[in-house]
Amino acid sequence: MPASTEAPMTMGAVSAVPAPDSRMAPGGPGYRRMSFALFLAGVATFALLYSTQALLPLISGDFGVAASDASWTVAAATGGLALFVLPMSALSERYGRRTVMTGSLAVAVIVGLLVPLAPSLPVLVALRALQGAALAGLPAAATAYLAEEVRPKALVTAIGLFVAGNSVGGMSGRVITGWVAQEWGWRVALGVIGAIAVGCAVAFRLLLPAPKHFVAGSLKPRVLVRTVRAHLSNPLMCRLYAIGALFMTVFGGVYTVIGYRLTQAPFDLPQGVVGSIFLVYLVGTVSASTAGRLVGRLGRRGALYAAGATTAAGLVLSLADSLVLVLLGLVLITGGFFAGHACASSAVSKTATEGRAQASALYQSAYYIGSSAGSTVGALAFHAAGWAGTVGVGLLAVLGVVTITVLGTRAARAQQRLLVA
Repeated sequence: MPASTEAPMTMGAVSAVPAPDSRMAPGGPGYRRMSFALFLAGVATFALLYSTQALLPLISGDFGVAASDASWTVAAATGGLALFVLPMSALSERYGRRTVMTGSLAVAVIVGLLVPLAPSLPVLVALRALQGAALAGLPAAATAYLAEEVRPKALVTAIGLFVAGNSVGGMSGRVITGWVAQEWGWRVALGVIGAIAVGCAVAFRLLLPAPKHFVAGSLKPRVLVRTVRAHLSNPLMCRLYAIGALFMTVFGGVYTVIGYRLTQAPFDLPQGVVGSIFLVYLVGTVSASTAGRLVGRLGRRGALYAAGATTAAGLVLSLADSLVLVLLGLVLITGGFFAGHACASSAVSKTATEGRAQASALYQSAYYIGSSAGSTVGALAFHAAGWAGTVGVGLLAVLGVVTITVLGTRAARAQQRLLVA
């Protein structure tokens, strides 16, 4: 009898010990390599995606077109990405996150070396659309890779570092193109960005650890449609998608048009100086990488309110005819945008328990649709009403963010009351 009672106790003690979590965490093996690899992928993605944005006044002058026409070199790239991010996510479910990210970067950098050779605006726009479609594999797979390979408590920070790479890429691409274009023209500037992206792509492939927790899914259209429908029927997911799109509408409109404003009276800045204005992206690097702490203090909805208020304050400040106030406004817009984007995108990854790649892809699709809309509508508003028109579009988008967050807060409180009852 003693022996028979002792065995179950031993078995119970063994079974009570939880299996160790083998996913990556800060300070653990592979985490730094993974973080730096995805940081470089973010740099390459945004440097290529928005490589023409700081050069729009020069492209307008070279091809003899208006701002609204030249803005299509930005809108086509982000639109191509928005259209292909969902198919790329399906490929990543079947063939692996790292494989799809590597292939996407390879195609994008090859197209990036062809972009400076475009003989006309239509050809340039077509190449940019192809480049955006190629880049779709990065955002489609990166957050899904992180959700699978990083421990949940470190997920917001890890995604924030990837978003920080986006901000560095966006900043460096615009600053470098601004100064290079001032001396040698916009074509040489785009060639330099293409070469930098090649280096980032090679380093990314060499550094990114092989996935250990990926489980291949199905490429059957029926399965994909069912997964997408499930995400779109989730009210929280839909709110997060809309928030990402609206934040990017502000950001896309502001940074597409700001070059035109600063090269005109009363500022009359040279192209190199206008490119350097994008150094304010460093604010985005900081705000994105610290988004996890902001969510920890204020909660997700509190962080979104803070990001929206910061962005709106920046838009209002940017109306001044003082360069100092315009720069301060850009700092606030950039900080608010990147904080809001990091909060919303990480919330999508946390909320999705199945079909993470599709959940992330839908967010990225909405996000880049917002970018295309912001670039186009912001440029049209600038043509019709000047900078005040672009700011008006941005404020309407921020109002949308706040409204959606308020509705989410009310829905959460109503659900809590039902649970208590």
